[in-house]
Amino acid sequence: MTNEEIRSAAELYLSEEEHDDFKVEIRDLLEAENWEGLSDRFWRELDFGTGGLRGVIGGGINRINPTVVRRTTQGLANYILSHVSESERSVAIAYDSRHYSRLFAEEIARVMAENGIRTWFFSSLRPVPVLSYAVRYKSACAGVMVTASHNPAAYNGYKVFWSDGAQVVPPHDNGIIGEVRKVKGSVPAMSFKKAVDDGLVTMVDEEIDNSYRKMVVEQSLNSVLVKERGSGLKVIYTPLHGTGLVPVESVLSDLGIKIITVPEQREPDGDFPTVEFPNPEIAPALKLALELAAKENADLVMATDPDADRLGIAVPVNGEWVLITGNQLGALLADYIFRSRKEQGSLPVNPAFVNTIVTSEFQNKIAEAYGAVSFRVLTGFKFIGEKIRQFESDSSYNYVFGGEESYGYLVGTSVRDKDAVSAASMTAELALWNQSRGFTVMDHLKELWARFGYWQEMLISRYLEGEKGEAVMVELMKSLRDNPPVSISSKAITAVRDYKDGTTKNPADGSTVQDIHLPSSNVLQFVLEDGSLVTARPSGTEPKIKFYASCRSAMGDNPEAAEAELEGVFKGIESWVSERIKAVGG
Repeated sequence: MTNEEIRSAAELYLSEEEHDDFKVEIRDLLEAENWEGLSDRFWRELDFGTGGLRGVIGGGINRINPTVVRRTTQGLANYILSHVSESERSVAIAYDSRHYSRLFAEEIARVMAENGIRTWFFSSLRPVPVLSYAVRYKSACAGVMVTASHNPAAYNGYKVFWSDGAQVVPPHDNGIIGEVRKVKGSVPAMSFKKAVDDGLVTMVDEEIDNSYRKMVVEQSLNSVLVKERGSGLKVIYTPLHGTGLVPVESVLSDLGIKIITVPEQREPDGDFPTVEFPNPEIAPALKLALELAAKENADLVMATDPDADRLGIAVPVNGEWVLITGNQLGALLADYIFRSRKEQGSLPVNPAFVNTIVTSEFQNKIAEAYGAVSFRVLTGFKFIGEKIRQFESDSSYNYVFGGEESYGYLVGTSVRDKDAVSAASMTAELALWNQSRGFTVMDHLKELWARFGYWQEMLISRYLEGEKGEAVMVELMKSLRDNPPVSISSKAITAVRDYKDGTTKNPADGSTVQDIHLPSSNVLQFVLEDGSLVTARPSGTEPKIKFYASCRSAMGDNPEAAEAELEGVFKGIESWVSERIKAVGG
């Protein structure tokens, strides 16, 4: 864009934006003639992807702000008006602790009200699983969660859910995207007070909270054990300044489990002052919790991200605290849930386990050992929700448990997205169950390694910001397709799976078969000669590309030797990733 084109776009935005916080930022940049800063805010419109919006908070069409939120909501409203009967038009709205989340949530409700669509609105912050539950509980046709999940404090976002309580999938996602892109100019919105007075906005708090909490408590697989021994388990918990505080504390207290919440991270705070990233997947976010756990001689550390859909844990091992990976916790929960239900005779006929194509095969092997059928879906929990809906519609299988490597799990079907609250409850119960049989959580994991082999995973994320970064990602995926590697980390590639066109290519003879029956997705997966997987996937919500590596060693009964074996493999994979990115200008 030329400077004049940028100025024109900025002045148009200023004429449409009503909130001074966002207008001042653009005015200051114009006055300073900061064309670089302005270009970053106006070179494109913030993209509404298949799950919604996520971006840096600020003025401009490439930022998240009231103007962008209104336009997005008008597109969603247009889709609802054309696809949902009048009697079924209602939307549940929730928001987390991030900056401007309440404001954005009110903007959504105001635009919906202007379109005659009723909304169910939480008067204070709530987590993703409660929003998903509310959509189903109130028979809403859609839901919107204002959150940027575990991103840094500068971000916020907008997740769209459909009537089943899962995030939107085809055809609704593409239909909504099409409507959002049509919306230009100012979007009218009813005043929030008038919307409330006219009955178009209804506050829902205790009604949903009490029902949701009761549902989570009733998921317990061993209520007698929890009642008898729950008070003996000491849990350190951190909500990382987010929405998990009230539901996690309430549920664990209802179960009689002793919980100590990290005081410095207890209160909601959009600045996330004690962490750089409010992400329970990374060790620095758990630093304060681990220090408190050591002081209190605790049995378990648990952390949830700001919208409480992801759960991370740590356990004591020989006087040190060890973080359990998302794949490992998924394996532990799968074993506990399927084992307990099989022993109790409560495992349904045709039990199903669902995880994603980048999640450890370790979990599938465990579920299948108990007679479950495992299913692999594309990355994104919405596809797990979609699978549950499919099972219900054709009565083929009964979903029991599922998850993804990025610390997201779902017990049962009352919620249709990642649920860190129910996962926290089940994890505490799992720890108690292990105590009752003289095991630690780590002993349990070693038991599974001995049975199924030692599995280890690695995630490599490379941030590629701005217009140049997007071009690098496009060129990188193109180069991997046009000139795929013949080996990675000195291991020959035996198959290349392209989830974009649904094909698998055999590099040895160049043959290609159409054997992937999943929605098209810009994902490439390389199968190595030892069965290891390396997957390349540009993020749909952040300016980065991710490489997932999953490797197995047969030495499951000797974790130290297995870890040493895989260390060299992972170093080779990381080196290969860096070389490929550098080759395309990254």
